[in-house]
Amino acid sequence: MDDTENEIRDLAKKYAKELNFQIQAREEEMENDDTSHYLIYRVLGITDEEGELIDSYQNKGRFLYRFAGSFLENAALLCFQHKYPGVGCAKIPNTRGKNPKTFQIDCLINNDAIEVKWRDATTDGDHITKEHTRVKVIRETGYTPIRVMFYYPNRAQAIRIQDTLKTLYHSTDIMGQYYSGNDAWEFIKDYTDINLKEILELIAEENRRVVQ
Repeated sequence: MDDTENEIRDLAKKYAKELNFQIQAREEEMENDDTSHYLIYRVLGITDEEGELIDSYQNKGRFLYRFAGSFLENAALLCFQHKYPGVGCAKIPNTRGKNPKTFQIDCLINNDAIEVKWRDATTDGDHITKEHTRVKVIRETGYTPIRVMFYYPNRAQAIRIQDTLKTLYHSTDIMGQYYSGNDAWEFIKDYTDINLKEILELIAEENRRVVQ
């Protein structure tokens, strides 16, 4: 097992431990929650028991989604740093507006400005405008915008937004690169010589065996 795989395993353990801590703390906190809103649940045909489960999993889901994204993005960064020691994030000034003042590049390697997303299901208009501006600023700065997104959204509106963003990346003005799904995993493998997906599948299988 090489050093990078060990680092990814350690990172997974760290995130799993913190996620479990956050979920347990929230469950304890929720024991004292005001549940008078269950009245409205019952009006809509949801029992108190179902309402409790829904509230519980809604809170767990928020933590899980945030931790999953942060873990995968940081695991990918470890792969880049394995191949290119010392690389990391960078900030560039927003030359097309005042808000935000700067844009962050997740990983800058030579002229490659790599943005890593585990998933992007946004439909927020301001976020979309900011993302389009960001890509244009990166190109104008002289870097090649590269978007690596491991999981494509499921909903139609979010899919359309990503399709539009992909078209922007591939346009003649931007001349960037956009990788999603299997292409994203392959990009990491080809760019860093590390099969990140295979490592994560091994960890997931080991966890499954422990649970059984």
